[in-house]
Amino acid sequence: MADNLTHRRVLKIAIPIVISNATVPILGAVDTGVVGQMGLAAPIGAVGIGAIILSGLYWLFGFLRMGTAGLTAQAHGAGQTGEVSAMLSRSLMIGVAAGLVIMSLQIPLFWGAFKLSPASPEVESLARDYMSIRVFSAPAAIAIYGITGWLIALERTRAVLVMQVWMNGLNIVLDLVFVLQLGWGVEGVAFATFLAEWSGLALGLWLCRDAFASPAWKDWPRVFDRTRLKRMAAVNTDIMVRSVLLQAAFISFLFFGADFGDVTLAANQILLQFLHITAYALDGFAFAAEALVGQAFGARNRLRLRRGAYLASFWGLIVTIGLALSFAVFGGTIIDIMTTAPEVQTEARTYLIYMIFAPVVGVAAWMLDGVFIGATRTRDMRNMMAVSFAVYAVSLAVLMPFLGNHGLWLSLLIMFVARGVTLGLKYPALEAEAA
Repeated sequence: MADNLTHRRVLKIAIPIVISNATVPILGAVDTGVVGQMGLAAPIGAVGIGAIILSGLYWLFGFLRMGTAGLTAQAHGAGQTGEVSAMLSRSLMIGVAAGLVIMSLQIPLFWGAFKLSPASPEVESLARDYMSIRVFSAPAAIAIYGITGWLIALERTRAVLVMQVWMNGLNIVLDLVFVLQLGWGVEGVAFATFLAEWSGLALGLWLCRDAFASPAWKDWPRVFDRTRLKRMAAVNTDIMVRSVLLQAAFISFLFFGADFGDVTLAANQILLQFLHITAYALDGFAFAAEALVGQAFGARNRLRLRRGAYLASFWGLIVTIGLALSFAVFGGTIIDIMTTAPEVQTEARTYLIYMIFAPVVGVAAWMLDGVFIGATRTRDMRNMMAVSFAVYAVSLAVLMPFLGNHGLWLSLLIMFVARGVTLGLKYPALEAEAA
């Protein structure tokens, strides 16, 4: 592991992740496009709602990527090669076990999902067909979270890119074959994803093959060490609570937006895509912070930790300024591409100003998340997210009655600022612990 932290090293970690993230919306567009060729509305809705439900269930275990990245990076920084291999084994076992639980509980889980988000009988029937096939790749999909975190910790983001491009590329090819050539419809889309996810897991294991060359990956006393398992559980639980609160803020944002009418709700949904673009672009630099800070933390090198956090954040800030300028210049065009409804276009433009400021006011929160994950200061992440959520709730109560949807957007941006400020106040203690 090189001690010299440079801009080149940060970009080498970040750019493959940014490219990898760019393939995600392409897959979603193809999934929708191929079923759209059937000429019916129900299959499109079925694939959409089925994918959202399964993605939501899998997302509950998204902590596995972040927790694995932080703990593995620290073990790597401390020179504990055996622990690096053992972390991969633990992550894979947790991922497979979580997937098996979802598979075994699919009937009540799907029933509950449709109670929360009811659909027409035809759409629900087709969505159940889709989910009943795709759910059998749940162990692979969740285990891939662990593999991704492990590879990021070792700065092997090109391998992450290869795995993502392979999975999404195969998925797209199989979509075309199963749906357009064989006429399998919604089931064809599900089979395509099922095969792509299992093949992605197989490729991921091959990309991690050096870990299996060491006997440490099956050193079961180490893998099942109670102290290490308790630490991993604590880290993952903190991240899960933080993520649930963050997701609750975005869900409540949509619910409150619905009170302002269908046009405003549609405009808010379109503008949220600007935030998704920002998140996809910043992920690479946040992941770089996870790896570099985690390694420095494991090595107990305070100066290297500070430099890693600075370099990753520097490039994150450069990207956010570029995004803000792009949204200011091309935001209206992007809105017009996303919707052809004149009233929605006009409404979205009214609130576009918030999307111009969102990347800049939110960059500290995104980057500090990466720093704190690398240092596994997850209790601080959890607690500061709780404080920020409370600030968001108070802002809603104060601003929405007077400013309406403007108050809703201001409250969301205030939450971004609160996350950055509260985590920033905790950063000196993180550095002190590294020393």
